[in-house]
Amino acid sequence: SSRPHCRVNPGFQGQLRLYEAMGCSVDSSSVLYKRYRLEMLSERLSEPQDLPREVFAVDPTSICQTANTEVLYRCRKCRRALFRSSSILSHTEGSRPAAFAHKRITDSARLCGSGHEKCTSYFIEPVQWMEPALLGVLEGQLLCPKCTSKLGSFSWRGEQCSCGRWVTPAFQIHKSRVDEVRTLPLGNSQTAKT
Repeated sequence: SSRPHCRVNPGFQGQLRLYEAMGCSVDSSSVLYKRYRLEMLSERLSEPQDLPREVFAVDPTSICQTANTEVLYRCRKCRRALFRSSSILSHTEGSRPAAFAHKRITDSARLCGSGHEKCTSYFIEPVQWMEPALLGVLEGQLLCPKCTSKLGSFSWRGEQCSCGRWVTPAFQIHKSRVDEVRTLPLGNSQTAKT
């Protein structure tokens, strides 16, 4: 009351909102927590030389396959497992894809679509196979570790999604480059959804 102009630090308020959204406990598997951790890391990095091991999701090829309901995403070209659905960091859909001048949508492109652009990429947390590509650079391409076909791109500064939302940092995998593989509840056979 003696200093009416003093306010609580906005960063601390954001951390409190995050803590409340996670049910008043720290849940390191929460999408909200993963996104927060990556945002804080991207603010500290000028050139990412040494990234903490806990930033990277486990490579799906390095753990034994168990029958669960989690979706596995594979390279469309060589079928190498790339990431699991738990690694996808969802974002709210942007309101205006034309908001960024360098990626303006032309009138002809608007006429071809439904007028409501959807996300054409997955934004994921970094996976262990990405580590060599991420070290020492702020942006670049994400290539399949097996067949080296282009899967997407990454930028610690952020990238714009096709829906118009700016995502920072961005580890973007194009949906057209991967297949979804769902485990059937009965038996060990799998079915791919393209």
